Amino acid sequence: MTIDDLIGKNFIEESIKRIQEKDKEINAVLRIEKVEGNKGGNYFGIPFLVKDNILVKGTKTTNSSKILENYDSPYTATAVEKLLKAGFTVLGKTNMDEFAMGNTNEHSAFGPVKNPRNLTRVPGGSSGGSAAAVAAGYVPFSLGSDTGGSVRQPASFCGVVGFKPSYGMISRYGLTAFSSSLDQIGVFANNVKDVRIVTEIMKGKDPKDSTTLDHNKDLLKDVDIDLSQVKICIPKVVYHEHADDSIMKQFEIAINFLRSKGAKVDVKDIPELEYSVAIYYIVAPAEASSNLSRYDGVKYGLRNHALGLNKMYKSTREVGLGIEVKRRIMMGTFNLSSLYYDQYYSKASKVRKLLSDKMKEILNDYHLIMTPTSPVLPPKIGESLKPLEYYLMDIFTIPANLTGSPAISIPFGDVQGLPFGIQFIGRYMKDEELLTIADNFFQEAPKELTNYV
Repeated sequence: MTIDDLIGKNFIEESIKRIQEKDKEINAVLRIEKVEGNKGGNYFGIPFLVKDNILVKGTKTTNSSKILENYDSPYTATAVEKLLKAGFTVLGKTNMDEFAMGNTNEHSAFGPVKNPRNLTRVPGGSSGGSAAAVAAGYVPFSLGSDTGGSVRQPASFCGVVGFKPSYGMISRYGLTAFSSSLDQIGVFANNVKDVRIVTEIMKGKDPKDSTTLDHNKDLLKDVDIDLSQVKICIPKVVYHEHADDSIMKQFEIAINFLRSKGAKVDVKDIPELEYSVAIYYIVAPAEASSNLSRYDGVKYGLRNHALGLNKMYKSTREVGLGIEVKRRIMMGTFNLSSLYYDQYYSKASKVRKLLSDKMKEILNDYHLIMTPTSPVLPPKIGESLKPLEYYLMDIFTIPANLTGSPAISIPFGDVQGLPFGIQFIGRYMKDEELLTIADNFFQEAPKELTNYV
């Protein structure tokens, strides 16, 4: 199902029917809350779903948390507003890891999401509901958010395309803040062309978000480059102990395919990448501890009444927030404390700059950096993972967030019967170049690999 297939048709009722028939088992959609798009728009009648940390007036925005269970969106996010103006219709909100903190979509106050490709497996996180909704055939595309891989990793696990634009390409106005220097709205779809259509509509400078930038290149027009001209860098870290052998075997098939098309593929040592996860789990929790301090029972959301203000704060957050959110708030508060700020947060910020400079240097010589999207296959629902194992699942996706680079996950066959994705990381604000290469790869690779069934 593609956007082009649905132009001129009204697919909304069919989409609702599919959700009602299938989603009791998958649990990807939290609520059907229809917000109709512009009837004069080119895409009227085509539905999409929105991750439940993005505001849409006329819907609730719970962030899959008890603390915001009944929170009504007071306005609509800029990115969604642009899609509504183009005629698309919001059909409802998707399940997610609470406040976008998680890799498996098991950390939701409203139950885990199941992977439509294998119902015993997780769909990935934190945007697992949005990925599963596209994979299950509910809608042609959906929106998620990506702070450390939360669009690309679930895209890989569910066998769909997932795109994180350059930081500043799409307005974050109306996106619930997790880690403000890393967060970006992203897109799930069944093919790269639909990602291009949706991103082209959403992009652009927004006076309500000072981090946005103008991007005057049309994302729907191909850059003059084919696969035979592409120069690709593979970080040596990919071949270390981080990825499963079965994943690396499939990754080598993708490398050989690209070389058969004439692409230049080199392996380079980028030692700074070894520190990506450590940097991320200092910076992101620190920003999260600050951003989530507003959920205290005073301003909005849940209030758990207790005798005295401090007891009310503690009681509200104890009842309203889940274990993973509490863990990250505690990590972040520790990292920002006066005793440890210089030792942790300040150092992490400096190493982040070194990583950004190194990535920029590499991407001056290469069009893109290529890795498996995830070093592991989708774990089983309920599988016991240590926090460190859990956090290392994002080792290949985090660098794009730390550097603001655009990145995309493209399905490339299966490993042990489970979906597998290839990640391309492109040059900052050269999203049109990355999407052209990704689209060429998607169209030219054998269909049994890119169209996961």
